Amino acid sequence: MEYEHGVENQPMDGNPSMRGPNESATHIARADCPHLSDPEWEALQRLATVIGDAAVATTLRTLSPTEQYGVALGFIVMGQRAAAAATTTTTLSGTTPRVQSLKLHVSNYVGKEGEPLLRWLVEVDTAIAARRTFHDPSKVAFAMSCLGGRARSWAYGCRLTDATCFSTYAKFKEELRHAFEPPKNEFRSRAEFLDLQQGKQDVHAYAQRARYLVSNIVTNPMDEATKVVTFMNGLKDGPVKTYLFREYPSTLEAAGGTSGDENGRSGTYGPLERYGCWSPAAEQQ
Repeated sequence: MEYEHGVENQPMDGNPSMRGPNESATHIARADCPHLSDPEWEALQRLATVIGDAAVATTLRTLSPTEQYGVALGFIVMGQRAAAAATTTTTLSGTTPRVQSLKLHVSNYVGKEGEPLLRWLVEVDTAIAARRTFHDPSKVAFAMSCLGGRARSWAYGCRLTDATCFSTYAKFKEELRHAFEPPKNEFRSRAEFLDLQQGKQDVHAYAQRARYLVSNIVTNPMDEATKVVTFMNGLKDGPVKTYLFREYPSTLEAAGGTSGDENGRSGTYGPLERYGCWSPAAEQQ
């Protein structure tokens, strides 16, 4: 946009003989808009660099002074908003802390009889969340990398037959459960736990077996009271059982005396340690 020398005092609809026909149609001089302030006029100049001098001139010649003022003000406001948005984006990108991913170890699932698949899936889900993996194909690829034995052969065999067989991570887990999880597995673990007896096992082995069976019951877990009563009833008569019925622990872990680290720090002992059946040192060995 240029100032037109020699016609500063001419209004927009002034004597056209003082300008060339093309110049008059495609340029607007500062004097043509005396009602606009300098910032408003500068805004129109910036607008001309965007849409062209001719477009601005043609538009302004059809507008009243009030409407011209509105055009200039609108372009100023638009520029301010763009600058504010750019500043906000820069600030956010500079101050937002980056959440780092964690690479957790996941044990291999090989598909052996009695191997707890649901517990392995919990491990995989936890590792995927820690790695901040959100893409379904990436989730499936990671889970397949944690398979072994016949489970791994099954998964890659399915992929070889149909590359789209595991379209989502949820579909992969569903197919894996159908292939390897016996329909009554949780039911069997629940039934075995409810009928659990110490028999000839030492107390530590009995407690370990109880914890293992409970860990297999994922879909509909038992309440702590049922776990404790079942564990206590299965114990052989003796000092440990007598102690437990006198103290009546609130959780299975407390009943089994397996919180060795916590007991060691507090200077107290669980029932298994008290009667020489278990100790933190023996657990570490």
